[in-house]
Amino acid sequence: MSVVVMAVVLLAALLHASWNFIVKRTDDKNLSMCAVVLGHTPFALAALLISPLPGIESLPYILGGAVLHTGYQLFLLSSYRIGDLSQVYPLARGSSPLIVAGISVTLLGVHLSWIELAAVAIIGTGIMSLTLVRRSDGLRNGRAALLAVTTGVFIASYSLVDGWGAREAGTALGFYGCLSAVNAVLFASVMRVFQSGTVTKVVRRNWPLALSGGGASFFAYAMVTWAFTMAPIPLVTALRETSIIFALLLGVFVLKERLDLMKVFATACTLLGVGLLRIHR
Repeated sequence: MSVVVMAVVLLAALLHASWNFIVKRTDDKNLSMCAVVLGHTPFALAALLISPLPGIESLPYILGGAVLHTGYQLFLLSSYRIGDLSQVYPLARGSSPLIVAGISVTLLGVHLSWIELAAVAIIGTGIMSLTLVRRSDGLRNGRAALLAVTTGVFIASYSLVDGWGAREAGTALGFYGCLSAVNAVLFASVMRVFQSGTVTKVVRRNWPLALSGGGASFFAYAMVTWAFTMAPIPLVTALRETSIIFALLLGVFVLKERLDLMKVFATACTLLGVGLLRIHR
């Protein structure tokens, strides 16, 4: 992986943590998440105006990726209702490299060296230790951990689908522009059924939140999608999870969430594994 690609993915990690911070800090999580997802739309349309349209062969990836992104957003929203940012975000994001690596080895024939396997094991240790993290009220939050891991499954799934889809499409920006637009339509449809009035509130009164959060989210994953076409998908997936550091800092110093040694240990283990993967490559 080149220095340029690494820098782009690290910047994407910061943006990922930033829009998750925006969702977590607002009182109405449904409204904030809806604003972020719908906020993709103007950026997605602009991307389609300046980039080539993806090849028709990438259509199944676009539709499949949009469904997976919608599932991810709904499960992340559920996780944030009951868990600390510094607990939920590292577990959701940290589990995805394990899943991506596992699928790559068992189903896609990717060979991992012993250093890479050791890195995956270290990341796994960090993730499993997060099941012991206590909430800010002093109680263990197993439900939030379960929802976060499920969210990680969605992250791993859409990472693989989007990585292969962007390569098939021949244009990373055009591919993600289409996928993001479809995702916005799907998410808005779900919200209209289960949270009537939320979409209207976003459009009429919360468009600044939509533009800021949606812009950060769109550009973050657009960068990652481009990186998928330039470097191995498992490596990009692992490197972007350095976002847990930004999430931890935001959660502790801005949201005043509880900081304990288990959170520090879990985050350190995950970052050490990511660092080994990066250094080895």
